[in-house]
Amino acid sequence: MKKISIVGLGWLGKALAEKLSSEEYDVLGSTTTEEKAKSLSQEAYSVVTLKLAPHPTGKGFNKLFEVDTCVITIPPKTRSQSQEFYFQQLTFLKKLIDQSKVKRVIFISSSGVYPNEPREIPYDEEDEINPDNTGNPVILEAERIISERRLYELSIIRFGGLMGGGRILAKYFQGRENVDGEARVNYIHQTDAVNLCQWIIEQGHWEEVFNGVAPEHPNKKSIIEKNLKEFNFDPPKSYSELHHETFRLISSEKLIEMGFEFTYPDPLYFDYNS
Repeated sequence: MKKISIVGLGWLGKALAEKLSSEEYDVLGSTTTEEKAKSLSQEAYSVVTLKLAPHPTGKGFNKLFEVDTCVITIPPKTRSQSQEFYFQQLTFLKKLIDQSKVKRVIFISSSGVYPNEPREIPYDEEDEINPDNTGNPVILEAERIISERRLYELSIIRFGGLMGGGRILAKYFQGRENVDGEARVNYIHQTDAVNLCQWIIEQGHWEEVFNGVAPEHPNKKSIIEKNLKEFNFDPPKSYSELHHETFRLISSEKLIEMGFEFTYPDPLYFDYNS
């Protein structure tokens, strides 16, 4: 069986573990506490504990690095920890990987790394990003840490807003005022996010950066209003009267040109039951 480890069995990592383990992969994932590990013990994949505090602690976590391919999905917790703490976490994690047999790494990043400045042309993977223009310096630095002076092949996925499952846009705008309904979105369905990770692994697309964003960019209001017809959410109190001429859009053309097929190319028609 093909062995894969996933550092971080969160919303995306758990879904990825479930998909890969259903398709003849030997999957080992990590969570931060014994309680969480026990709650996942009945799944079709194995679980160990790894807490980066920022030094690595836990039980059995060295097994995560006894595989050929490792997926890192540990986003920064900006509300509960400093950015320096996150950088230390990644630095210690990278040392563990460098000292192991891991040959290939997928690092889950964010399209928030692109500049916040709206423009007519969508941002793509060829756009230069630096500390002066990035929309998220923490994410940019995280990519640098995981990329520099390494012994493994690396591909980075810059995901847009992760939706699907229990993540329904209208739920987050109930009762809100002045919602920017005209803003066009950069979202991806959980199914496509999982499939993209698997596609990279199976197609061998290493040493690449990919924008994990659905190719269609409807405006936020159209999605919210459709959600309200399908689910029992309270509507926003009001929408902003501002109208945009340009938007900050993220391109998925590279993925499409390389042959990746989206199950849900349009966020307006995301399936929230899958």
